[in-house]
Amino acid sequence: MSDNPEKRRRGAVIAALASLVVGGLLLAVKFLAYAQTGSAAILSDALESIVNVVAAGFALISVIYAATPPDSQHPYGHGTIEFFSAGFEGGLIIVAGCGIIWESVGKLVSPVPLANLDQGLVLLAGAGVVNLGLGLGLVRAGKRQRSLTLVADGKHVLTDVVTSVGVLAGLFLVRLTGLEWLDPAVACAVAVNILFTGYRLMRQAFAGLMREADPRLLDEICQTLSARRKPIWIGIHRLRAWRSGNRIHVDFHLILPRDLSLEAAHAEVREVEDILYAGFGSDADVLIHADPCDTPQCPECDMDPCRWRVADAVHARLWFGDTASLDEEEPGR
Repeated sequence: MSDNPEKRRRGAVIAALASLVVGGLLLAVKFLAYAQTGSAAILSDALESIVNVVAAGFALISVIYAATPPDSQHPYGHGTIEFFSAGFEGGLIIVAGCGIIWESVGKLVSPVPLANLDQGLVLLAGAGVVNLGLGLGLVRAGKRQRSLTLVADGKHVLTDVVTSVGVLAGLFLVRLTGLEWLDPAVACAVAVNILFTGYRLMRQAFAGLMREADPRLLDEICQTLSARRKPIWIGIHRLRAWRSGNRIHVDFHLILPRDLSLEAAHAEVREVEDILYAGFGSDADVLIHADPCDTPQCPECDMDPCRWRVADAVHARLWFGDTASLDEEEPGR
């Protein structure tokens, strides 16, 4: 993963632009296949591709805006727009799923004969292969560039691949058996899968907007600090962290010996900040509050000699996300 923010930004924009261009071309191919066959299943695939194109356009705007550095009006950066983008895309997927069901129910009751089925199958298979490459590339680029928008867009494209595979299987059965009702039945089954995908994307977006705790991120922060922990760092608590676009925001309280001077405490805080910047890159925002130790920390503190000690040291407490996020006054710490 590159630590160069500008390089990550260019990579994310290129990936989002590729998604938009390729999505537009595949949309045209699928509607061509529908025009030749009249298949409800192919139409369902094409309708989902409309959502792909609209979502890709929104993703491109989001990626560009999210990469804008923090300013006086947006001191935490602009990355939150990526959660809106993912939620918007999830909503569009749900609308597409409902539209597919609406279109297919009538044809399920009164099946329509299909024409030029072989040509439609070839076109749809080619579009599916291209979509598979695009979707995998977007997810990989999103993880590399730390972009929720690209990951969401890639997962949506991969859902479109699943749709295409289902449609291809259904139409192949229609070709073998002559049972025309299988065409709208497959379209309805595909729509149900689409609805679940839309729900998952919206759930992920709402979690980000509500700053839901991310246990994996909290544990990663604790592991990063534990690897270079010093005895003078007695403990951490009230750990909070969230992602906003490609930025990571971290704040917590660091417990230090109470007789440290203000200058010495500040130097320790700066050292901890440097560890986090080295681990998470220059896009990290870190805020650390220094707390003086108190009597309950004596069994966890390795500082020796210490004129404040009232109990022998037993062992330093291990740092994990679920315990480091607690307040020192909370039970079960």
